[in-house]
Amino acid sequence: MTEDLFSSTHPKLPPTTEEFRYSWLRLLRSRRVGPTTFHKLMAEHGDAQAALNALPDIARAAGVKSYQICPEAVVETELRAADAFGAKMICIGDPVYPADLAELSDAPPILWAYGDVSLLCRPKIALVGARNASSLGTRMARALARDLGALGHVIVSGLARGIDAAAHSAVIETGTIAVFAGGLDVIYPSENTSLAHEIAAQGLILTEQPMGLQPQARHFPARNRIVSGLSRAVVVVEAAARSGSLITARNALDQGREVLAVPGHPFDARAAGCNMLIRDGASLIRNAEDVVTALGPPAAQTPRPAPTAAASTSSKPKRTLRETAQLHTQILKRLGPSPVAEDQLIRDLNVSANQITPVLIDLELEGEIIRRSGGLLCKT
Repeated sequence: MTEDLFSSTHPKLPPTTEEFRYSWLRLLRSRRVGPTTFHKLMAEHGDAQAALNALPDIARAAGVKSYQICPEAVVETELRAADAFGAKMICIGDPVYPADLAELSDAPPILWAYGDVSLLCRPKIALVGARNASSLGTRMARALARDLGALGHVIVSGLARGIDAAAHSAVIETGTIAVFAGGLDVIYPSENTSLAHEIAAQGLILTEQPMGLQPQARHFPARNRIVSGLSRAVVVVEAAARSGSLITARNALDQGREVLAVPGHPFDARAAGCNMLIRDGASLIRNAEDVVTALGPPAAQTPRPAPTAAASTSSKPKRTLRETAQLHTQILKRLGPSPVAEDQLIRDLNVSANQITPVLIDLELEGEIIRRSGGLLCKT
């Protein structure tokens, strides 16, 4: 049921021409259109150009005045910058787009990639942890990454200092993917510039953000969902009780991935997050063999075909203005500052996904609700 709900919101087919890719990018870069809203607009209107044409009316109906879709000049600038950099645009539904990532309700519609894109089709494990890692923690990260790489796994991480950097550096030759929070041409932190160039030369750098974008705090949780979404499992090495690594672990759980953690000394604050994860049911990891035992051996992955038009087609529900207003009110009454799963909201309201989808888009464009990773909604 959940699988059908999520797959039905994704575009039916990848864009097949430059014109269609241009429309996809323009829709995605339009104000208040994030990945989840993009998928819902595509499901509602069939293609990106139709969604772009409808967007001002949708915004106006939601009470947003003077709404303008993304200017053509912005899209053209992004495309020129990507072309100059040598970046490759990968759209959901493309053969090389990672099948596991495509299953997420908030899967990035477009990824910018530079390097060996064939790594996206191999089994992947994320390895994340503390930025202020200890000497022991970095040694552990390197050993885990090296041994997992030798067993055929691609190591995914976020290029942060500490554990991320240690994991990447150990598997340059066997395969690693660095997911950026900003544009491909913006290396953060700058101290990892040499490492990023090595990964770009032999591995893969990846982002959903436009070229030139300087990462801000809000971009890192979005980056983390890609790190976990790409991977069979997330291994955490040293993480404080409140850290970005735990956000990645929570994303992994929401996405149905395995969460594994390396234990640490109870007096070391850098190990508090890992120990909490183990207490709450994460598998305890001492070496690569423990990871293989928890997951089983890697299996070759082949790209899955894009959903057919028949599988994605749904009839557009007819609603009166009064019914729409009532559903707006019911949704806002149910939501608060604490995130609620979208499928739980659908069950609570006893309505179909087809009925609630356009109303949620209205509320998001109006700024009444916010989408969080993992298919969660909350009131602004």
